[in-house]
Amino acid sequence: MNLASYADLAIDLVNTQRPQGDDLRDLDGLRALLAHRPHLGGRIAHRDLYAMRELRAQLRAIFTSAARGDEDDAVERLNTLLIHHPVHPQIARHDGHDWHLHFNESGSIPDRYAARAAMGLAAKIADRGIGRFGLCKAEGCERVYFDTTANRSRRYCSDRCAGRPSVTAACHPGEPRVTATARDGAQ
Repeated sequence: MNLASYADLAIDLVNTQRPQGDDLRDLDGLRALLAHRPHLGGRIAHRDLYAMRELRAQLRAIFTSAARGDEDDAVERLNTLLIHHPVHPQIARHDGHDWHLHFNESGSIPDRYAARAAMGLAAKIADRGIGRFGLCKAEGCERVYFDTTANRSRRYCSDRCAGRPSVTAACHPGEPRVTATARDGAQ
């Protein structure tokens, strides 16, 4: 199990809110966020939507604290999420794969999402450091990212923002989601 890959959950959720709109404005938006994650699917209700919006705010606060250099606050916020959304690992073997770790599938969708996202961020911090959490520097863009460049030079969430930092309203309409593993070359 690559725990760090779960950091994409945090980035994807935080980036659902932009100055141009909120992708979690309704249940269809939440379904779209979860569509390519069948292990996090299930029946969703309005309470799940509200919980995911709250989780999004908590995750954004972690990135904001880290980006302003307040590592202690960012880690305290992340530790709070880890405490409130504990993971329950279990060993599984399926689909021709040998024994490997999985997280227990119990709990609400927001709880499962929060536990995985928090574990992913914690793994990223442990592996690469909290200084790699970033907020896009392009004017009008509020997306977050995780800098995976060798020289810690990434300043933008995507190549589009890196090439057009002064464009506000044109930032990302219709562009596919950007994850921690997407294009490490974005400066």
